[in-house]
Amino acid sequence: MASENKLSKRISFVAGNWKMNKTLREAKELATEVVRAASSLLGAEIVLCPPFTALSEVAKTIEGSSVQLAGQDVFWEEKGAFTGEISGLMLKDVGCQYVIVGHSERRQILGEDDLMINRKLKAALRQQIFPILCIGETLEERDSGKTLQRIESQLKQDLNGLNKTEISQVVVAYEPVWAIGTGRNATPSQAQEVHQFIRQILGQSYGQELASCAIIIYGGSVKPENAYSLMAEPDIDGFLVGGASLEAKSFIKIIEQALRAKKEKE
Repeated sequence: MASENKLSKRISFVAGNWKMNKTLREAKELATEVVRAASSLLGAEIVLCPPFTALSEVAKTIEGSSVQLAGQDVFWEEKGAFTGEISGLMLKDVGCQYVIVGHSERRQILGEDDLMINRKLKAALRQQIFPILCIGETLEERDSGKTLQRIESQLKQDLNGLNKTEISQVVVAYEPVWAIGTGRNATPSQAQEVHQFIRQILGQSYGQELASCAIIIYGGSVKPENAYSLMAEPDIDGFLVGGASLEAKSFIKIIEQALRAKKEKE
């Protein structure tokens, strides 16, 4: 069960989103390697986000370790005639402590809007599952100077109706749409500007105490080569890793770089 105090401080947070990859055998092998490394990666919250078909296998593999489990999406109803959907109750039952909500691929490809994402956040929180809320602008929005406007709009609509306790349990992931799977990534200063703005909006809306403890992570072509420079920025608390999380060596290296930067910031 998720603890209400689990996210009460800014920890190094690194989640691997496997997307639509990994058979059961491959998922078990990857999770085993991450678990093996996790014992020496103290101070990081390490989260694996396998496809739904592999959740149970990965849950068994990470049992007893510090590695946590996340779903890649959640539906807003607990049960019913919703073919192909997965409820928060099901995710909790399989052992998920986290779930990704509002990933840009679901927004862009599958047409999810902020109202749907808001309902999904509430569904996850009802089951005491911590949502990893993804927000970010398109290339067109960035080029037209609308990045911060878009970020503020998403954040306020997605968190609408949540109380301060619920919002304190949300991990915010800034993922510029133009940087996901493209090989392009925001520069550390670009990412920091948005992370600082997110923290500012949270502070204005819900108080500085909540904002100062909020975990805000970056996603978008994160690699071992850029993880340290991104994590060195004051308002970046970790990463939502895509392609580089599909190999244990690169994923572990990213966690190591995050911890090194975190230690130097303290």
